[in-house]
Amino acid sequence: MKQKAVLVYSGGADSVCAAAILADKYDIYGITFSYGQRAKREIVVAKKLARRLKMKKHKIVDIGFMKNLYGDNVLTDSKRNVPNKFEYSIVVPIRNAVFLSIATAWAYTLGAQLVGYGAHTGDIHYPDCRPVFAKKLADTFNLGEKDGIKLGLRKKIKIWSPYADSFSKSDLLRMGHEKLGDTLFETWSCYVNKKLHCGKCESCSNRKKAFVRAHIPDKTAYLA
Repeated sequence: MKQKAVLVYSGGADSVCAAAILADKYDIYGITFSYGQRAKREIVVAKKLARRLKMKKHKIVDIGFMKNLYGDNVLTDSKRNVPNKFEYSIVVPIRNAVFLSIATAWAYTLGAQLVGYGAHTGDIHYPDCRPVFAKKLADTFNLGEKDGIKLGLRKKIKIWSPYADSFSKSDLLRMGHEKLGDTLFETWSCYVNKKLHCGKCESCSNRKKAFVRAHIPDKTAYLA
């Protein structure tokens, strides 16, 4: 019998590949957040691919109130121009901490021992993607459930990401493509909410480069 893992899952290439990797050892419980992001299409894709990935459960959690707290962040404010390369304007303050807190609460309830998210070595610009952050966060969560863990009512959790295993985005794409084939091209990476990837934003640019480095012909439909 497989152990349980809760995966923060956006429908993007990184989290879909992470799901494919974890599925060998874990039953996957996916959790997708609607936090007021411009790219609402990722939620539609996440829902569709969750079935393809044979997740045990998939929850879409509405935390849209966060949009008001994030204010004019580029990823939540449609009036802002989306940059085509990294700028700190696209860093949503401790977004992964918010996601991982909720995901871990579900993990403790399920008796899961792993909480995962799709951060990789290319996410070095994002402080809440770094393994040291995930380790300290897991330690803090386990401290918060110390008594329940001691009593055997909760399982101690580990927060895992591809970054923790030194996987790059290209590594992820190669592993994901081996397991999922052309389903990989149905994932959604774009920061803009259109029917096709814009092809210009920082995330689309990273996607294109990673497919090239992975030596995988990119069948994603881009506007540019």
